[in-house]
Amino acid sequence: MKKYLLSKDGQFYKANLHCHSTVSDGSLTPEELKALYLSMGYSVIAFTDHDVLIPHPELKDEHFLPLNGFEVEITKEGEDWGHTRTCHICMIGLDPENTVQPMWNPKYLFGNAPQYADKVKYDKTQPYYEREYTGAGISDIMNTARESGFFVTYNHPTWSVESYPDYANYKGMHAVEIVNFNCQTEGYEDYNPRVYDDLLRMGRKIYAIAADDNHNNFPLNTRQSDSGGGFTMIKAEKLAYKTITNALLNGDFYASEGPEIHELWIEDGKAHITCTAADSIRLSADIRTAGIRFAEKDEVLTEATFDVPTNAAYIRFTVTDAHGRHACTNAYFLKDL
Repeated sequence: MKKYLLSKDGQFYKANLHCHSTVSDGSLTPEELKALYLSMGYSVIAFTDHDVLIPHPELKDEHFLPLNGFEVEITKEGEDWGHTRTCHICMIGLDPENTVQPMWNPKYLFGNAPQYADKVKYDKTQPYYEREYTGAGISDIMNTARESGFFVTYNHPTWSVESYPDYANYKGMHAVEIVNFNCQTEGYEDYNPRVYDDLLRMGRKIYAIAADDNHNNFPLNTRQSDSGGGFTMIKAEKLAYKTITNALLNGDFYASEGPEIHELWIEDGKAHITCTAADSIRLSADIRTAGIRFAEKDEVLTEATFDVPTNAAYIRFTVTDAHGRHACTNAYFLKDL
């Protein structure tokens, strides 16, 4: 009997889950971003401007869904800027009516964000939240966001100058950015399968997303444009707010820089994947033995089958195309299947 790892039902919606506009430090207005991303085949944008939760329900229509969100930065004090470690976290509201920003403190606002401070809803009975760059401090932010009804993502560890001793202590994230396109356009290698696997091998049952983190400071027709290079394909029954966010919570999506994954299932001890034309298809796990299928000369590789390693804690799959772009599934813990 087939056990589908990616939901069999519904359709894929292309999403950018990390986006900056003129509300904080981006160069395009929310309206301009909607038009741009619709032209590239997107259906969903999470507007995650720095430190201010500003919903954009006026942008919603039958073809486009804006998600409410914001990004926070927690920075290590006492280090010079070039070496300063910082942790960036996006928080995406799971309910369209959840527009109250947790952990509010206006002292952290920068860019254009101070101009929007009076539009932010927050609990005025609570003291201003002080951010602390420690494992406990960052975990408190992640867990408070979860408890407040947000989908929590850990962003661009390489650009943030963070390493294993830092992120190993972070608890409470739903997902990590396995791709952050903005960082790559600025010269950083922020395709991060190692960070994802590090956390998985610690037993963290988290997901992997790809996002642009776009600021649109470079012309759209140049190679340094930071729009359209990292996206998350969400499988859902319809383009509705809670349907999409429920799909995020359930892991019904994959992360991509370009390739598409069509189906993914397990049957009779074997894992099967179908996709667009690939140079290679890889099965990864937390053990030394994994698997890979290469496209041979003149072969169009669009599917692969692997034995499921019974001694692995989890498996995940990576499709790489001829241009070196990746599509990555979430990890699937075998005991949960």
